[in-house]
Amino acid sequence: MHIIGLFALIITIIPLWRIISKAGYNGAWALLAIVPLVNLIMLYVFAFNTWPSERSQPQ
Repeated sequence: MHIIGLFALIITIIPLWRIISKAGYNGAWALLAIVPLVNLIMLYVFAFNTWPSERSQPQ
């Protein structure tokens, strides 16, 4: 059972790390997805903030 949980954790963290890195943040923020309730707060922060990668693009 522990191996399945570890596998699920890995297949969740790796794509989140890449997405967050492409948004311009440090990919380590993806580790917060492990923490209950903090992951929901993190989702809303990333959804409604201006991403650093958007700030550097000319309008």
